[in-house]
Amino acid sequence: MTADIRRFAEIDSTNEEARRLGEAGTEGPVWIVAERQTAGRGRRGRAWESPSGNFMGTLYLTPHCGPREAGELSFVAAVAVHDAVNGLLPPPFRPALRLKWPNDLLHGRAKLAGILLESSGVAGAEVAWVAIGMGLNLATHPEGMEYPAISLAAMGAGRVTPEDALAALDRSFTRWLGVWRGQHGFAAIREEWLKRAEGIGGAITVRLSAETLEGTFEGLAPDGALQLRLADGERRLVSAGDVFFAVPAR
Repeated sequence: MTADIRRFAEIDSTNEEARRLGEAGTEGPVWIVAERQTAGRGRRGRAWESPSGNFMGTLYLTPHCGPREAGELSFVAAVAVHDAVNGLLPPPFRPALRLKWPNDLLHGRAKLAGILLESSGVAGAEVAWVAIGMGLNLATHPEGMEYPAISLAAMGAGRVTPEDALAALDRSFTRWLGVWRGQHGFAAIREEWLKRAEGIGGAITVRLSAETLEGTFEGLAPDGALQLRLADGERRLVSAGDVFFAVPAR
């Protein structure tokens, strides 16, 4: 993947810059990276702390695909981020690096990175562009959050710069986007995601917009939905929600 790189000392949000590129008809891929964001956000509109020293960036793509295929890129991104960070870690730190559905990166069940996928999508229409926003806690991490967080520095994993992270992410995305576009497509990505998943077979709580469910995390449906087995034996498929593990982090 030969991607353009656009660097900013400060920006409102790298995903917002991707949106501006999309509205201007820019062809991807483009990496948008910033030293600081003034309006960074996570899933469901949550604020995302953006201090200097951490990696804050967005990979802007123009896949010209359908909405279902665009949604698969969330899992491509999760696998790519996992492998990029795994390569940056000393070997003793690697086994605890896992993925939380749908696309958070954990270390010891504390959040190390988050991914936010946004697109041009209109129901039933071709998706012209996709923004894969990533925040990776390299130097610092937020305290007092509902879900515990951690950084590479706090783990004692050594110093990693945002430029180190960008180089690793670019290599990893090149590989996994190639797999996704290849013969086995999303099935291969789903299999790789499951190998890296945290909590399969264990008890989880899934918070939805209108209800909260408890059950056993059984895996992923072919389209990436979370498979949850309730206490009464019913299987529920969840396409969007927040997952919490029964055992406290760390």
